[in-house]
Amino acid sequence: MLDHLIKGATVADGTGAPSYVADVGIRDGRIVAIAEPGTVTEPARSAEDATGLVLAPGFVDPHTHYDAQLFWDPYATPSMNHGVTTVAGGNCGFTLAPLNPDRPGDADYTRRMMSRVEGMSLVALERGAPWNWHGFGEYLDALEGRTAVNAGFMVGHCALRRHVMGEDAIGGQPTPAQLEEMLRLFHEAMDAGAWGLSTTQSSTHSDGDGQPVASRHAEPGELLALSRAVGEHEGTQIEAIVAGCLDQFADAEIDLLVEMSAAAGRPLNWNVLTIDAAVPERVPRQLQASERARAAGGRIVALTMPILTPMNMSLGTFCALNLIPGWGDVLGLPIPDRIAKLRDPAVREEMLRRANSSEAGVFRRLTHFGRYVIGDTYSAANAGLTGRVVQDIAAERGQDAFHCLVEICAADQMRTVLWPMPTDNDPASWELRRRTWEHEDVMLGGSDAGAHLDRMCGAPYTTRFIGDCLRGRKLVGLERAVRMLTDDPARLLGLRERGRIAEGYHADLVLFDPERIDAGQARLVHDLPGDSPRLDSRAMGIVSVRVGGTETIRDDEITGAVPGRVLRSGRDTETVSTRG
Repeated sequence: MLDHLIKGATVADGTGAPSYVADVGIRDGRIVAIAEPGTVTEPARSAEDATGLVLAPGFVDPHTHYDAQLFWDPYATPSMNHGVTTVAGGNCGFTLAPLNPDRPGDADYTRRMMSRVEGMSLVALERGAPWNWHGFGEYLDALEGRTAVNAGFMVGHCALRRHVMGEDAIGGQPTPAQLEEMLRLFHEAMDAGAWGLSTTQSSTHSDGDGQPVASRHAEPGELLALSRAVGEHEGTQIEAIVAGCLDQFADAEIDLLVEMSAAAGRPLNWNVLTIDAAVPERVPRQLQASERARAAGGRIVALTMPILTPMNMSLGTFCALNLIPGWGDVLGLPIPDRIAKLRDPAVREEMLRRANSSEAGVFRRLTHFGRYVIGDTYSAANAGLTGRVVQDIAAERGQDAFHCLVEICAADQMRTVLWPMPTDNDPASWELRRRTWEHEDVMLGGSDAGAHLDRMCGAPYTTRFIGDCLRGRKLVGLERAVRMLTDDPARLLGLRERGRIAEGYHADLVLFDPERIDAGQARLVHDLPGDSPRLDSRAMGIVSVRVGGTETIRDDEITGAVPGRVLRSGRDTETVSTRG
């Protein structure tokens, strides 16, 4: 007997092939029947009429930071609401394990680092996760059986370094014995099911003490030793971030990424490829890494987002503006001192000079202050400004845009919410995106879901992208759009029997209304442990989400079921070799 029968759905099977109408039968968590409507004769415990609806494989998000959130939110909201059934965590060099049992304070260090570098609520991290593990396998075991989505995790280089080197991980180099111990821990983690290595050398990544995170101090020899270790395990790969990911790679960065992938014989992915027609030289430069990797026996894949991710800014709390060279020194001051500095014309002039210089890289995109929209305000002086564009207010006041923005924020004691309007929302940039997506080493992803919770909301990229493909810009057709969100990431990650609708595959499925699928506006909610805030977005047009055949979402409402699995390398992933 079938557990469930979906009747008359338009099946976009994930391969990119033309969609077709079929009945799909599910039993024991697998797809066991795909047939013309009305021809499945086996009885089913439940059935539904899906006429006019699209049935697709569950979406796969290759770059998330749900490592902590899954403990207090097993439903990985809002990703699962938007059709995501599998998430890849442990990215950017940051994981919650391993933790050295001889240094209990390392857990606090890790929490403070994650709060700073990934914008997670410190209160939520402290209250929401049990922190009862030491080894990476113990961390995976702690999640087993308690998630609604499937989840796999890389091992963070920072945690490996901290475990072995302690405080010397910041600024120090491992002794030969310490490197051997780091490799032993890493092999142990991959034996337990870790997906491989994640690391960062990005200049934007600092720990809770404001110091460069541990992996930023690693020299190439250490990174290559860890990369070679990746190649000794089945179903593994590398994720790496360097400073040039934000704008354009330096030659040495390309050399390093190529050598790491070739040493492992595994794919290496990085994020995020920013596509902007105003900077036409960026995409060719970034994709040189992929071309050189293939020539050297490796593969480098760039993740890029198919939407403009909603995000907010503030002069009062840590956000991307702090990462502009020189800005952190001012925006890190106590509020009264910060206001005084920002009101100094000479200080503002120097800040703008540095923000518009080449050293600011991709952050130059954030400096068009006249295009900012005022969000929530908190003072009588700012009454009526919510929803207004800064350049209009500045014109009324006879101020330049940045001065105007500073005065608005100062009236709120820096609490004002600011919404930057993107500068790359022009037809030329969208056409450049469409062409770039055709490259064999470019893949959709980079949502950062689970991180930067009160500043950005990338999780809904799946529904927003498909809605745009069906009813908006229509840059790609339905079948290809589905493949880009399902089979493409599943194949890169080596997921076994996931990413397609095919007999024998896991019944990770999303059923949606093509006339309605979309994502709602980002909104600030307070639903984290400790009443901490985050941005959320409702899904529209998602009728049902199934993980392993069990329904987890019905009409954008969580069912409460937790059928997800911790996906472990080798068992649940197969090797994606770069060596043919």
